[in-house]
Amino acid sequence: MTAMECIVSAPGKAILHGEHAVVHGKVALAVALNLRTYLRLKSTSTGKVCINLPNIDTFQCWDLSELKQLLPDNFGNREADKRLDPELMKRLHEFGSRNSGNLDGCNVAVLSFLCIYLGLFGSRELPSLTVSVWSELPTGAGLGSSAAYNVCVAAALLCARGTIPSPLKDWNHTVRWCQEDMELINSWAFQGEMIIHGNPSGVDNAVGTWGGMLRFLDGKIIPLSQVPLLRILLTNTKVPRSTKVLVAKVKDKINKFPSIMWPVLDSVDAISGTCEKVLSEMTCKPITGEHYNILEELIDINQHHLIVMGVGHPALDTVCRITLARGLHSKLTGAGGGGCAITLVRPETDGSVLQSMVQDLKDCGFDCWETSIGGPGVQQHALLSVKEEVLEILNRY
Repeated sequence: MTAMECIVSAPGKAILHGEHAVVHGKVALAVALNLRTYLRLKSTSTGKVCINLPNIDTFQCWDLSELKQLLPDNFGNREADKRLDPELMKRLHEFGSRNSGNLDGCNVAVLSFLCIYLGLFGSRELPSLTVSVWSELPTGAGLGSSAAYNVCVAAALLCARGTIPSPLKDWNHTVRWCQEDMELINSWAFQGEMIIHGNPSGVDNAVGTWGGMLRFLDGKIIPLSQVPLLRILLTNTKVPRSTKVLVAKVKDKINKFPSIMWPVLDSVDAISGTCEKVLSEMTCKPITGEHYNILEELIDINQHHLIVMGVGHPALDTVCRITLARGLHSKLTGAGGGGCAITLVRPETDGSVLQSMVQDLKDCGFDCWETSIGGPGVQQHALLSVKEEVLEILNRY
């Protein structure tokens, strides 16, 4: 193990346009949120591996001898940049079930860490270390919290192993890895996502790795080179929903009314394309009010399309009504049926207007975050560059 200590972070994600349509071969645009997950790794001499996840009140610690027993007999012949084999994944699931009886959100987060840790270090002597993770992202809200976590775990452990170099130099505060290293980070983060979600699309971990905005079509993920930083308000209605049920509901409606629903999907696809064109223009030309006018119209049209698909919810209607009363435009993000909404905040929006709007949303029982989209992907940080409140939390463990 080469890294004695490191701090990394990765962003969450939101779907800007293309929810549900992407399942049927249309384009989706995913953007990085400027709400991040932070991880601090420290090497120790305790003979143990410990992980602290204060967001979900989880602490786990294992003796190295206990973890070595999970490795398949021929595991030492594998290279660290290969994918995990099915036998190790099977043993990890059995280990989690044996120790907890069920694989809930806390336990699968721990198992995804073990998946990456053992996959990287299983061919050599297992190192003793402590990992602490804290996130600004709410869990279970469809904002890519698990992917940001797995990207951080992958980056820190790859760096600790020496598979990728630490890009941080004495004169740097925050740095990123090269393209080749980020591809390796992304591939290992995807392994952790498989533990948590079974069959993930790969979009969330790709956004966590590269940041900015990604174009997703037919399983192909293309990072877009330049995206303007846009202010948004993110609102979590806290209404639970099942993505699987909602996807099936949209599919049933398409099968029932194909001549009606396919044009809707085509329109959503066109919205994604138009939005991508406008955002690209905003990076190379002076930004005007007309750019924001178009983005707002696209938000409104897409929100109506999503209601037609059957994935709206009265709580989301409330968000749209409250924000529109202040001249701001909102749409659901993700699966719908509750969950989260994003509101585009124009640069000239007065702070008092935003404050009173947030209060109205909170009075409805919603959670709100003022943030931005299009920020950077996974990064390594110097201690002095980390927010004081984040460092304070990570230093407790």
